[in-house]
Amino acid sequence: MTAPTGETLDPFRVVFVCTGNICRSPMADVVFRWFAESAGLRDRVVSTSAGTGDWHVGERADQRTLDALERRGYDGTRHRAKQFGPADFAANDLIIALDRSHERILRGWARDESDADKISLLLSFDADARGLDVPDPYYAGPGMFDEVLGMIESASRALFRQLEPAIRPAS
Repeated sequence: MTAPTGETLDPFRVVFVCTGNICRSPMADVVFRWFAESAGLRDRVVSTSAGTGDWHVGERADQRTLDALERRGYDGTRHRAKQFGPADFAANDLIIALDRSHERILRGWARDESDADKISLLLSFDADARGLDVPDPYYAGPGMFDEVLGMIESASRALFRQLEPAIRPAS
């Protein structure tokens, strides 16, 4: 995208972080990207996801995650798990933790106050959320994946609404 002065504007970058990057954070990435694309802001905002651990690096999202996304009309098949690393602080404008354990880990990895200031909890954006942690559905059945996806949709909608005025180009 080019600014009126001819300079290129970098997109606003968001990374969603959970434990292994195969359940919650891929859901959040896919849902948030859908909001950006639906609003015509694909070039203005970029999202991705990562895990705090390296157990699943390179793997697809958990099949139950893919199934839950598909039931709601989303496509998560392009996802490949990766681990959050130090370069992700500089590469992103906003780092969204899916629960407080991820937030603590990320704050521990932050190199300075600027890195730490980028970290927020996803559910903190949803005024109707009951708590701050998106529960990990990994050891539960498919119903829990649907429930978690609903929480993520609601919080991602609230997050996107908060960011949209700042990322929408001036008319």
